[in-house]
Amino acid sequence: KVLAQRLAQITGADLFEMKPAIPYTSADLDWTNPQSRSSIEMKNPDSRPQLAEKIEHLEVYDIVYLGFPIWWGVAPAIVNTFMESYDFSGKTIVPFATSGGSGFGRSAEALKPLCSKTAHWVPGKLMNHVSDQELKRFVSNL
Repeated sequence: KVLAQRLAQITGADLFEMKPAIPYTSADLDWTNPQSRSSIEMKNPDSRPQLAEKIEHLEVYDIVYLGFPIWWGVAPAIVNTFMESYDFSGKTIVPFATSGGSGFGRSAEALKPLCSKTAHWVPGKLMNHVSDQELKRFVSNL
């Protein structure tokens, strides 16, 4: 969240947080518990947690910075819900992530089939502990 806020400040972008309709508790996010909500969602590739809110007028945006934490080597299931909920035709999608231990992996490749084939994806980037200068350089290289 903090990284997305910093990126929005640098780019002047609007922010939208993908919040689940049923908020996660600390127990839900306990990845060490195979019965936790997050563990169950991530084991099921068809899991689509409902979003609490929707973006109005996504059509006005040309670029979508798609930020998420890495869970089990990929984006959380709610990101799948988000990608399937909108028409990204003709939009540029810029995925970025943070992780406590794994790399960016094939996160973007897993998300691409969930949205319009005419969306343009730029290579995703893991951004743990990046400076504002690195963020500015990332944006200017797009």
